Formats: sequence, C-alpha cells, structure tokens
Amino acid sequence: MRSTPRHWRTWATAVTTAVATVVSAGVAGATPRGGDGLSPDITAIMAKPAYQYAQWGLLEIDDETGEVIHSQFPDQFFIPGSTAKLVSVSATWHALGGDHRFTTPVQAVGDRDGSALDGSLVVVAQGDLTMGGRTKPDGSVAYTPIDHTYANDVPGATLTPENPLAGLDEIAGQVRDSGITEVRGDVAVDSRLFTSFPELDPSPTPLIINDNVIDLLSTATTPGQPAQLSWRPQVAPYQVESTVQTVAAGGPTDIAVSASPDGTRISLSGTIAADAQPTLRISAVQDPAAFGRTALIEALARAGVTVTAPPTGPNPDHLVPASYDGTQRVAAYVSPVYAQYAKLILKVSHNLGANLGICLMAVTAGSHQCADGFPVLTDFLRQAGIDPSQVQLLDGRGGNPVDRVTPRVENQILHYWQGTSEATRFRDAQPILGVDGLLAFVCEGCPTCPGKGKVWAKTGTVAGFDAVNQRVAVGADTIGGYLDAGHGRLHTFYLAVNGASAPDIEGVIQIGNDLARIAGLLQEQAEARNHS
Repeated sequence: MRSTPRHWRTWATAVTTAVATVVSAGVAGATPRGGDGLSPDITAIMAKPAYQYAQWGLLEIDDETGEVIHSQFPDQFFIPGSTAKLVSVSATWHALGGDHRFTTPVQAVGDRDGSALDGSLVVVAQGDLTMGGRTKPDGSVAYTPIDHTYANDVPGATLTPENPLAGLDEIAGQVRDSGITEVRGDVAVDSRLFTSFPELDPSPTPLIINDNVIDLLSTATTPGQPAQLSWRPQVAPYQVESTVQTVAAGGPTDIAVSASPDGTRISLSGTIAADAQPTLRISAVQDPAAFGRTALIEALARAGVTVTAPPTGPNPDHLVPASYDGTQRVAAYVSPVYAQYAKLILKVSHNLGANLGICLMAVTAGSHQCADGFPVLTDFLRQAGIDPSQVQLLDGRGGNPVDRVTPRVENQILHYWQGTSEATRFRDAQPILGVDGLLAFVCEGCPTCPGKGKVWAKTGTVAGFDAVNQRVAVGADTIGGYLDAGHGRLHTFYLAVNGASAPDIEGVIQIGNDLARIAGLLQEQAEARNHS
C-alpha cells in the first residue's frame, strides 16, 4: 500500500484472509449453564495488548437443545462489519428463493426484413450479479479466496479463469441463431429495473459486467525492464497504459492506478519486484450501461451480426420502449441459481452483491427504488420470529456507520436456517476455516489448526487510520457461524471485538487470525464436550 491514510477508508469493511464475523443461533431467553467459563487459551488471546481498550462479545449456543454454552454481552449492539451480509443475504434469499434464476432478455424492437432488423435490440437488465462471467461448466459460480474487487486494497487478490464476457457472447450467439445478421439501428440497455441511493457503496446497477471493474494484471520481467501488462475485459473505448517497472528481487511492489473522469483512460505506475507474484489492480467502470452496450455490440460482431450504430457512446435510453408488447424476444441469458450467488457473496464478502440484494428485494415488492428493499428485510425478520430492533442497517454489506447487530439476532438468523430445507446449502455457503473463502489461509504455517474444516463462518472487518497514534484503529473484527460439535450436532456462535488496534495491515490480519483461532478452539471444546 502506498499510503496508509489514503487506503484505509476504502478498506474499512474490506476483508482479509482471516477476518470474519458470523452469528450465533439459539433460543431467546436461554440461560447460561453455571460455571462454564472460557478456557485459559482463549482468555490469553483476549488479553493481548491489541485488545487493551476493546469490548468483546460472544454467544455460543447448542442449536439442538438451545443451551447457552458461552455468553458475553449477547444483547449489546456491536459493529458487525461484513457479518451484516448474513442479515441482508438471508433476507434476499428468502425473498427470491434459493433456486431463483435471473433471465435477462434481449428484445427486437422494430420490423424484420429477412435477416435484417429494421430497428434496435434492447437488453432488459434484470440485476444478474455476474452475467455468466463466473459461471463454471457445472453451473456453479467461481470465486477465489481474495476477490478481484478487493485488489486495490487487500494483498493477494486473484482472478477467476472464466471469461467475464461469457454471458454477452451467449446472448450474441442466440441473436445470430434467431436469424438476425444485421441490425439497422442500435443496441440499448434498459436499466429501469431499479434506482440506487448514495448509501449503497458500491452502487448496484441493473446490468453488471465483471463487477463493473476493469482488471489490470502486472507481471514482473527482468529488473530494469517494464512489467508485462494484461487486462480484461477489453472493450472499446477503454485503453490502458503502464509505466510499471520491474525492480530487483526483494524490492518494493507498489502499483498505483489512475483513470480519466469517464474511466476510459487508465494508467498504471510504480514498481514490481522481480520475484513478486503477478499483481492485480482494478479500475471502476463509470457508466455500466454504456459499457455493457458496447460490449454487446462487439460480441455481436464476433458472432457475425453487424450493427449500424457506432459501438461507442452513451447508452441510447430514448430507444427503450414503454413496454415490450408486440416485440420479439431474440435472446435471453439465464443465470445460475441465487444460492450460488449467495455463496459467492458470503465466501468472499462480495460488497456489490450484498448491496444488490437490497435492490432486488425492492423489486420483489413492486418498487424501482432500492431503499424500498429494507421493509422487505424487516418483514423477513418478523416472519422468522426475530425482533428487528436488534438490527440497524443502511446498506447490505456492513459498511455504513449506522450498521449494528446484537450477537443474539445473528444467532437467531443462523438458527432460523437450521429449521429450513436450505440448512445445508446455507451453511456450506459460509467460508470454511482452513478450507476456502476468506478463511482459506488461516491454517497456513500452523502444524495444528483447531477447527480446520469444522467451522463455517462469515467474515467481517471495520478499520481506519488513527492519525493520533499513527496506527490502525480496528472498529470491529468478528467471526461467527456454525461449529461442528460432533455426533451430527451443531453449535451456532458469534464472536466480536470492537475497539482493538494494530500497527499496520499485518496487525489487522493477526487480529483476524486471533478470532479464527478462538473459533477453532470453541469448536474443539464443543466436540470434546459432546464426546465426554
């Protein structure tokens, strides 16, 4: 990172390889069993200097019996970080259904003249999170432990191998298969599905291609020579130039990104060490509708369909009809099931996807205003028998200053899923300690790793630069979810620390490791208790 103060605001709810937050499930009003304190190895972690002025919260419950195993401040508000996604994703999942698929149609507006369309093609955007850009051959959605959307702020972000334009290529092929080889008009994107609001950051859009970012990958060459650059998706009129230089092994890898106001001229500068891994950066797409329109026109050309209108320029909103009565559907992209998108959001803490859920809930209520998704979320909590006053949210990702949850409400949400037919699918959508998602690297370099493969937990962090002490103030680090307690039983848990501090990003990662280790120790102790 070039400048700690500059990056920490952006990183405020970014996730690290070992940072987590999840909740404990259980029965409201359950009574802790007497004398069941935390083990010395757990209290030793909590007593580290990083937590001198911090507040811990913990609730662990036997999901089968409702017995409270551990409890510290279960009804106190804590800053949740990205464990707020357990609330928003749960509500979206409930509103849409885990097997819901997004169908994005392309309508031919005009008259057919043989293989030509005298008119325009209109893509009716439906809020599909990936538009085929992460879909694997088996229909699942690909992810890496540290997602490319975090590349500018968290070390180690990598790309999935899938083609980010795959959905548009499929649509273009369908248009050609419909018999159209020429469009004597234009291509437009209908983005009327919903309108976002400022507190949703990153802001969802009805059409999303490659998470609305350009990927920029620098690879070291020989010291003193320019680094190799590759970037995707390559769509006009976007251009990228790089002055990144390769320096000696062990030297600094420090790459900055800048872009023109419209986002179409991107520059990379800085250095990469000769022994460094390829280093990823991203640049935002400023106009997703215009970007998607151009990308589709280019995909149509690859499929053998010509379009009269110039491929670049603003999205021609005026060509979108009031309704599609009498028009012909000539293509449609059908997404994977929503449960796969939920898995992506939870495994990598996908901020755009979590915020998108708020907008999609509004659509289910017949609204085009994303803010109307919150009443749907509130109704879900009430239907689940959960008191909504235990939740404060102004976004879906857990990045707003007002966001708060109690350990009890997170427990209740996890407990709710255990009583549904989606219990296993929801649990497996969480990062698994030492295995995948944001908990994949927790066990690296650790000969013994308590809880490996037996803790399913969402992750979350809120951090910012403390200018007084020239260090990182960790507003929240949290981990929680499900513990394998043996004999087919599960415990739900929520562990949070608010108000810790660290000298740098490595210190923040260590705090995340501390919480993950506590979660692992809780799992081992739960399993031992049920085997005794």
